[in-house]
Amino acid sequence: MAQRQAARIRHTRLTRERVLEAAVALADKEGIEALSMRRLGEKLKCEAMSIYNHVADKSSLLDGMVDLVFTEIELPDAGVDWKTALRRRAISAREALQRHPWAVGLMESRRSPGAATLRHHEAVLGCLRGAGFSLEKTAHAYSLLDSYIYGFALEETMLPFEAGAPTAELAQEMMASMPASGYPHLVEFATAHVMQPGYDYGDEFEVGLDLILDALERTNVAAET
Repeated sequence: MAQRQAARIRHTRLTRERVLEAAVALADKEGIEALSMRRLGEKLKCEAMSIYNHVADKSSLLDGMVDLVFTEIELPDAGVDWKTALRRRAISAREALQRHPWAVGLMESRRSPGAATLRHHEAVLGCLRGAGFSLEKTAHAYSLLDSYIYGFALEETMLPFEAGAPTAELAQEMMASMPASGYPHLVEFATAHVMQPGYDYGDEFEVGLDLILDALERTNVAAET
């Protein structure tokens, strides 16, 4: 009996890890606007005040949540070329943001970044510097890549359909109220591209990513000559 009770206590004991995981799960399911210490306490079946033993305040909670998302993003692999490494990192980042859409606007906003966040930025900077990018070009490359990743992820959260969902039916519905003679390019784009079998807006991500990486490669090569 005593052993079962001790096991139950260990199972329900609050830890910082449990608090952060529960907060992320809550934000994933209900949105970041639904996150409060009271609501989190309900999810953890504890008093809201108990949470403050593990995070100082709401800002500290958000810091930890963002850091948890950063742990899901693949770090650049030193064993492969920089383009491949940063391509994998970009795809991994987008996938993490698809799982946690609330995080898109928070990833670079924290003033007290955690260890995973710092490790991530250090690895990306090291990848670019190791590839021969100057400090100035490293700044350009990092800004360009992250603007694209976060921008694409943000756009996906605003689309009137789920990621990966067929868009033909939606395009058809939108075109119903669109006079073809007034918007010939929109009609052409919808009928000859978007409404074709197999079209998925998400596929545009890797196309754009490769264009950016190729451009960065040309810029770096030009700087070396």
